[in-house]
Amino acid sequence: MAERSTAAVDVADTSGDEPLTAKADQSTADGVAKNRERDTEDVEAQGQGSGGTESSGKASPPELHSGHKLARRYRLEECVTRLDGFSSWRAVDEKLRRAVGVHILPADHARARSVLAAARSSALLGDPRFVQVLDAVEENDLVYVVHEWLPDATELTTLLAPGPLEVYDAYQMVSQVASAMAAAHREGLAHLRLNPNAVLRTSSGQWRIRGLAVNAALRGVSSETPQRADTEAIGALLYAALTQRWPYENDAYGLAGLPKDVGLIAPDQVRAGVHRGLSELSMRALANDGATASRHESACTTPEELVKAIGEMPRIRPPEPTFTAPPEYQRTTYQQGTYGRPAPHPGVTQPVTPPPPPLQSRTGRALKWAVSALLIAALGLGSWQLADALMDRGGKSDETNQTQTTDDGDKSPTKAASGPITIVKGFDFDPFGDGSEKPADIKKAFDSDPSSYWETNYYQGAKFGNLKPGLGIILDLGKVQDVGKVTVTFMGDTSVELRAASSDAASRPTSFDAYSKVASGSGTGVPLTPDKAVKTRYLLVWLTKLPLTEDGTYRGRVADIKIAS
Repeated sequence: MAERSTAAVDVADTSGDEPLTAKADQSTADGVAKNRERDTEDVEAQGQGSGGTESSGKASPPELHSGHKLARRYRLEECVTRLDGFSSWRAVDEKLRRAVGVHILPADHARARSVLAAARSSALLGDPRFVQVLDAVEENDLVYVVHEWLPDATELTTLLAPGPLEVYDAYQMVSQVASAMAAAHREGLAHLRLNPNAVLRTSSGQWRIRGLAVNAALRGVSSETPQRADTEAIGALLYAALTQRWPYENDAYGLAGLPKDVGLIAPDQVRAGVHRGLSELSMRALANDGATASRHESACTTPEELVKAIGEMPRIRPPEPTFTAPPEYQRTTYQQGTYGRPAPHPGVTQPVTPPPPPLQSRTGRALKWAVSALLIAALGLGSWQLADALMDRGGKSDETNQTQTTDDGDKSPTKAASGPITIVKGFDFDPFGDGSEKPADIKKAFDSDPSSYWETNYYQGAKFGNLKPGLGIILDLGKVQDVGKVTVTFMGDTSVELRAASSDAASRPTSFDAYSKVASGSGTGVPLTPDKAVKTRYLLVWLTKLPLTEDGTYRGRVADIKIAS
């Protein structure tokens, strides 16, 4: 059940059609996947949708079964939802050996064309903050959309079941969801089905959105003001995260609605201890003209305005980690010579065994005198040898002093002192990506100013979101030189490798294979010392693992690079 709740399949809820995310009825599913979803579809299932929902016509869902293959590649495993002329499945991509989700509907379905168009538009966005569309195909009288399946992610619905989110988690959720939707709207894409089932938190703490454009197309949902609709939906998500209540009168997504005939009230009036700034932010995003109990702010009508409002708030810091105090030290009952013996009862005095008497017999006295004589003889012999050695050394000291300078001068060459090496120029190096990574700021990585830094683009994972093995900076030393040590200062714990080009390289190599690994390390101040001497003109500082930044993404930030011979 945990895996089904985290899959990128949210096809059995229409809550939010009237108004937006406010309405929720009782869901229906087929016998295979009965009661899998927590929200409702009765209105749509009976063809009585309202607002922006189109009728699906007389098209019926395809008669498919577990084990059926699409395109000789996607093997259907389990039907998650069968509703309103389409079905959704958990499947296996046998070519790449991974789990995927699949939406399937007949090619003559009234919404088949719009679903295909929405899926292809969503796939072109390529933003890792959204669950990615992997394929969209019309084949053999079927239209199907393949998308990511996230077994390590949890729906917001599930996260809210035990209670409201912590303040920092709610802040991260609204920040990441709002910025993701702002990016989508800049590309002309809307969600229109943004609800607690469409927002997921991964095991690494990142928030992802599933069903961009596709979920609305599957149900024929449209809006004349898509930016306002998505902004209100984000406000409802934040309201639910802060109060564990749905901000409308109807119950939805396992959350109780607000009391009847009270209207929309601020979250800090629903539950004690709610963060005041986040409470006002949710009210500005919801359809209340931005009015709150204590302030009159302008309403946020687009995700972009919501992102700006979040940026104007004081930053909410993560909670301090709690450490469990170690248990108090307890003395062991073990004592030398008592192992395996029963412990004495409290209050019982144990007899003390007297030590053995000293050697008092005639044999004992003789033995003591013999040992003393041996010690005196050894002491005298050692003293004589020490005096003899000192006399020999005094006679030869002059000769030794005369020859030492000459011999040492011939046999012990003076080691050259190490010194700093000037970096003539730097180049960004992204051979496995788009070929460019903030080239305008590259000088900040070695300008000897720790307050300035060169940073990478953001990624949704420490290993560059699994998009590439790394990226870095090529350093031109001006000429071939002996490199003894490179020290790299990062902002955040970063893993890095030092790679060097061949000493006979006539120009800057542009291939990753042209640089050989000579050292590696991790941390914020990383000394990279090659095991053997390196002669080169071109060095590559290659980042392999990025730190988590305050905005919830992963970025590499190089504050300074020092090179010594």
